[in-house]
Amino acid sequence: MAGLRRFPAYLRDRQEEIEGHARAYGLDFFPIIYEVLDYKTMNEVAAYGGFPTRYPHWRFGMDYEQLAKGYEWGLQKIYEMVINTNPAYAYLLEGNSLVDQKTVMGHVCAHVDFFKNNYYFSKTNRKMIDGMANHAALVRRHMARHGQDVVEDFIDTCLSLENLIDPMSPYISRVAPGRDGRDGRDGGDAEDGEGDDVPRLRAKQYMDKFINPPEYLEAQKKKKDEEKKRARRRFPEEPQRDVLQFLIQHAPVEPWQRDILEIVRNEAYYFAPQAMTKIMNEGWATYWHSTIMTQRAASAAEIIDYADATAGVLATAPGRLNPYKLGVELFRYIEQRWNKGQFGKEWEECDSLDAKRDWDRRLGLGRRKIFEVRRLHNDITFLDEFFTLEFCVEQRFYSFGYSERSGSWEIQSREFKKVKEQMLRMLTNRGQPFIYVEDGNLENRAELLLRHAHDGTDLDLAQAKDTLRSLHKVWTRPVSLLTRVEGKGKLYRCDDGNITEKSAEYPA
Repeated sequence: MAGLRRFPAYLRDRQEEIEGHARAYGLDFFPIIYEVLDYKTMNEVAAYGGFPTRYPHWRFGMDYEQLAKGYEWGLQKIYEMVINTNPAYAYLLEGNSLVDQKTVMGHVCAHVDFFKNNYYFSKTNRKMIDGMANHAALVRRHMARHGQDVVEDFIDTCLSLENLIDPMSPYISRVAPGRDGRDGRDGGDAEDGEGDDVPRLRAKQYMDKFINPPEYLEAQKKKKDEEKKRARRRFPEEPQRDVLQFLIQHAPVEPWQRDILEIVRNEAYYFAPQAMTKIMNEGWATYWHSTIMTQRAASAAEIIDYADATAGVLATAPGRLNPYKLGVELFRYIEQRWNKGQFGKEWEECDSLDAKRDWDRRLGLGRRKIFEVRRLHNDITFLDEFFTLEFCVEQRFYSFGYSERSGSWEIQSREFKKVKEQMLRMLTNRGQPFIYVEDGNLENRAELLLRHAHDGTDLDLAQAKDTLRSLHKVWTRPVSLLTRVEGKGKLYRCDDGNITEKSAEYPA
């Protein structure tokens, strides 16, 4: 790789020192292999998502130009990169000061500890460098056979759909009960209504025909039979959130196109945990590089340079959420609470502000607690459980939005409930809408029907229409999307790139 520098001996010594400190604190990480890159090569690797080899596509060149311009104009600087593999590969920027390199190594150790131990990374491919290289080789073979423009155009279409996955599917089972509606458990007495398809009211035997009239039960049984027949005719039987998987299995595409869909879906699932844990991951890494540098690794002469660099990382611009700042402050807050015993039934039921302010049981459980949090949570559960009123007030959080009156973005509320609600909404499904495959054979015409699970926020209609056009290119038949706009049901239909809309009933 052009721009790659031999890892110097003095940095190898610093690596051993920093990793020794990290292990002494209890961090558990994969072996780490460092490479030193000049800024141009660093931008190239960053444009590829941290991987040295990716399939050819113009998007990576666009990302490189953006990163290069940002560096040249002094708007941004990449200090490090690390990827979730075993062993982990990390990149250091040539020209960084020794203090910066030591800080980065502490940061990397914590990232790799997070990759290895956080539950949401437990299903990822730890050999993804090989996987990316295989994807690149396969795409190049298809380009050689079918033409670069044809393949690249289809990649464009697939990349516009890469968010239509189910990020939680690797961790939970979405298998529905059997077709007969049962959940597999043994039934009880028919007299109690627990062993029959038709619900029955409890009744003494001599009153049963009056409480549960036979003609009513027969009518209900026929109704259930009809529902079962309709359910068997549905395709898919249950709404499917992993739209890409549905397209791979059922779209009328060529084998090479199915390969591209599988590549895009595979890589989308690999990167999904990073989006789900961005605040936690960066907060954890910042917490530990700060601890290692201030308590062990930085000399008196280095501490000012370290503090200056870290202040830039933790700086928060008005109206923007800094994941490094939020994450590290929340981990420190959790550690402080559990050290002082500010948790449990007694703490929750305490109504005295003075007592809570002076509460200190000296339990010293903070360090153990943050390791537990690091293992079990993602960003949503992390904030939902630990982002408290006290933390919100202490850190001066507020919610903001666009004001039609002034034509600018303004602070809308400092009320804790609204601040937390906006933050969780922003993080839920990475701030993107929930889209399900509702019907793959709409009205028996082989048309595709999607449904937007409306959560109170309307779709961005321009993006929704572009997505419909991309789906139409893959499905090759008309594609419809059912959603709600300003409280009213709407059905958008794409046929040959043309979008039509009509009112429709949106399910309750």
